[in-house]
Amino acid sequence: MSNEEKNVLKLGGLPWYLAVAAVLICGVTMYLGVQSNSMTGTLATCFALAVVLNEIGERIPIWNTYIGGGLLLVFFGVALMKYFGILPEETVANVNSFISDDANFLEFFIVCLIVGSVLALDRDILLRSFAGYLPAILGGLAVASILGVVTGLIFGVDPANSLIKYVLPVMGGGNGAGAVPLSQIYENVTGQPKAEYYGFAIIILTIANIFAIIGSALLNTAGTIWPKLTGDKKTLLRKGSNIARDDKKVKVTTDDLFGAMFVGLACYCVGRLMNKVILPTIAGAEIHAYAYMILFVVLLAGLGIIPDNIRAGAKKIQSFMSGYMGIIIMVGMGCDFDIAELFQALTPGNVMMALMIVIGAIIGAGAVGYLVGFYPVDAALTAGLCMANRGGNGDLACLGAADRMDLIAYAQLSSRLGGGIVLIIASFVFSFML
Repeated sequence: MSNEEKNVLKLGGLPWYLAVAAVLICGVTMYLGVQSNSMTGTLATCFALAVVLNEIGERIPIWNTYIGGGLLLVFFGVALMKYFGILPEETVANVNSFISDDANFLEFFIVCLIVGSVLALDRDILLRSFAGYLPAILGGLAVASILGVVTGLIFGVDPANSLIKYVLPVMGGGNGAGAVPLSQIYENVTGQPKAEYYGFAIIILTIANIFAIIGSALLNTAGTIWPKLTGDKKTLLRKGSNIARDDKKVKVTTDDLFGAMFVGLACYCVGRLMNKVILPTIAGAEIHAYAYMILFVVLLAGLGIIPDNIRAGAKKIQSFMSGYMGIIIMVGMGCDFDIAELFQALTPGNVMMALMIVIGAIIGAGAVGYLVGFYPVDAALTAGLCMANRGGNGDLACLGAADRMDLIAYAQLSSRLGGGIVLIIASFVFSFML
């Protein structure tokens, strides 16, 4: 390759003129309504939107350094385009169907990230990290509760309602794993319609989710300014090395990539079996299939069963998925996000309550994480903010904003296992405080 070719601006891996041509072609088919609703047609739309918005986000001063860069602009940009009707309704429906609903490409994306991130870690460091992770989650929950109650008193909200209507929905691990089952527990305990609880809970959770995403970007900035607060963005444990470089040490073949993907899909099936058949609930709380899957992958890694070439293959797949495919996922997140909910809920009391709960999650998880040997930035992100967002989608937005997609396994533990802990706590809180 000549020096002239190397110096050509590239967008989405292509020379700029080819990328612009591809974006125009995909855009024309979208706006003329002739794009298919198949996976191929939907991906063409997602690629065009992601490449343009990502490039803009990477070039806006301050935003690209402190707010979240291209990935976060893809998320908010698509959400705003949907809100103002710039995206055709058919396009939004097709993207939602492919990313989150019928095809659920998001699920495959998360499985690839989980397997790659877990298998990339050294066995001893992996086990030590997971052993200290539960205290970090509980630390974030405790401080979030304290700040939530104190802020509630300032705005005339009694401690019981602060916990029940604000803290628990925010720290419950998202919508499906948190707000929805919490509303069911509320109905079972009080006899009141669950929609009464859910309608308010999802508003507070939506506000907190935005703060969590912004907080993730600020944590990344803190790690850049004070490098001792964070590690290599791949592991939580201080003074720990990882073997994420296996893809360089071990020659990876297409067979290894296929084998790694097969292992990941098999682990996902184990999670489904545990969640649906073997042990659906613990102490009355449903344990998500992802939580079981993560624990099984950790077990495989801890026992040293997976060969080095397959582990390196899993890392290769994860690197690809967390790279450009990450911004494709953000298109889906933007299409699925109703920004009107956020506008309607922006009252001073709700905003301050959500903000202080998110700050509490950061402080508690970061402080306890440091005490158990974690980097405070990474502990605050995964054990704190990934508890205080909207679950799986929120995890990806937070990790993307913090440039730490390799920590997906920990983030999913927060949303799934941590969310289960909150449901158990909620069962007691609702019974004694309502």
